[in-house]
Amino acid sequence: MGRKKKTIDRGHLPDTKYNSVIVTKFVCRMMLQGKKSINTRIMYDAMEIMEKKAGAPALDVFNKAIENAKPLVEVKSRRVGGATYQVPIEIRDIRREALSMRWLITAARNRSGKAMADKLADELVDAFNNTGTAVKKKEDTHKMAEANKAFAHYRW
Repeated sequence: MGRKKKTIDRGHLPDTKYNSVIVTKFVCRMMLQGKKSINTRIMYDAMEIMEKKAGAPALDVFNKAIENAKPLVEVKSRRVGGATYQVPIEIRDIRREALSMRWLITAARNRSGKAMADKLADELVDAFNNTGTAVKKKEDTHKMAEANKAFAHYRW
């Protein structure tokens, strides 16, 4: 347990174009080397591309993609009597959102070719349609938790 004072979450301001806090959080997670204006531009370009590809409002597509990539459970290592068990635990909402955003960004970065806005738009549309790398990662996490359900009683 840390001895320092608990940090206070000051939250995020909504972005200017879509008036959404989730978009701002996504931009901040995507940021490299403090280049927020570049990431904001990439995000807005990706939103425009998504709107054309999905044929639905960009913010709805984005929110649904985040929702489809959110995991419900994950496994954590617990050491019990010399053996290490992968124990499935439920995830808090904040961590679920953080993991889904992280997986979507990583999956978009790992796509080959094209500009980042195109790759991000493709990954978000794939997540909107329940396909893609980030959704596969969520399903793998759920499978691992299901396989280790027998060790759930080690949770504490």
